[in-house]
Amino acid sequence: MKKKICFVTTIAASLRTFLLKTAEALYETGEFEIYFMAKPDPEIEKEFPEFVHFIPIQMKRGIDFSLFKVIGQMKKIFVREKFDIVQYFTPNASFYASTAAKRAKVPHRIYTQWGMVYVGFSGIKRKIFKMLEKKTCTNSTYIEVENRANLRFSHEEGLYPESKGVVIGNGSAAGVSLERYDVSKREEFRAAVREKHQIPENHFVFGFMGRVTRDKGVNELLAAAKKMLEQHDDVTFLIAGALSETNVSTLDQELYAWAKECPNVIFAGRTPTPEQYYAAMDCYVMPSYREGFGMTIIEAQGMMTPVVISDITGHEDTMKPNESGLCVQVRSSDALFGAMTEMYQNPEKCLEMGRVGREYVESSFEQKKLIGLIVEARKKIIGKA
Repeated sequence: MKKKICFVTTIAASLRTFLLKTAEALYETGEFEIYFMAKPDPEIEKEFPEFVHFIPIQMKRGIDFSLFKVIGQMKKIFVREKFDIVQYFTPNASFYASTAAKRAKVPHRIYTQWGMVYVGFSGIKRKIFKMLEKKTCTNSTYIEVENRANLRFSHEEGLYPESKGVVIGNGSAAGVSLERYDVSKREEFRAAVREKHQIPENHFVFGFMGRVTRDKGVNELLAAAKKMLEQHDDVTFLIAGALSETNVSTLDQELYAWAKECPNVIFAGRTPTPEQYYAAMDCYVMPSYREGFGMTIIEAQGMMTPVVISDITGHEDTMKPNESGLCVQVRSSDALFGAMTEMYQNPEKCLEMGRVGREYVESSFEQKKLIGLIVEARKKIIGKA
């Protein structure tokens, strides 16, 4: 008899991006029946394979009094479906699902701990979100952490005992598909993206991929960009990511207004082909304040693009410092500018760092190998029942 596993997150797009390949691999073993649970999204739902049973449920981001209603709805569904495993990620969905699954007596409750939101907060807000994080961990029978740095941090913070928590392989949410991130197509991708955005071939391109928001370090990136463009006219900044009103409202509005008017700063929006955009970059920049892992960093290296990143816990295992890129002080536009200048002035060093980065990804984050280890871990959990 097949085991029933339900993956829970706030938005369906996250399931598509991070869990779909794992779900497919579990289904192909013939041992698992797959369920997804998230906010309804008809467009994303169309992209799920037929074997996925999608359960829509309304969830809001942040603290909201609807949480009691959501937890109650989840509990009813978990009791009705008799899941063998409920697996959850993202802060709100994890708190709701872990609480509901425990009350429904789901035997295996897996928390995929892809970062801790409270580390970016201070004061009472930090205390509240740390308490919720700890409760999620307590509710869970198994905690799968995205990297070793976050595992150590969780133990130091007392979120759960040292006997609890594991990193699968070398970590990351889903690894990097070497077939999709095909470096033999790097020049083809590079030319196509640069032509689309009319970027001169002789320009050095710094890139960014992610939500265009303060917590991703975009203020520091724009400040460093402005300083660099005051000194060099053969540089372009290619920023790919969602430009929602909520996100951009967190930015320094004066800097953002400058960037929108600057011809050397391109806001490309969200792209379904990130591998092509990484290929168009000479250096990838991720100055985020907090991350569970920094998936975009290993993706960029997968396309032989060197990186400049902030020195936060979630970035610790994503690159080889001074070999595949540079690591700088978080929240410092001056440090970021210095590292970017070093990369700009040393194109041959950039190329060598790109080669090292690709080798690192091949040896440490190859997607098929990682998913194979995750499937074995799920089988092992079920086998202990």
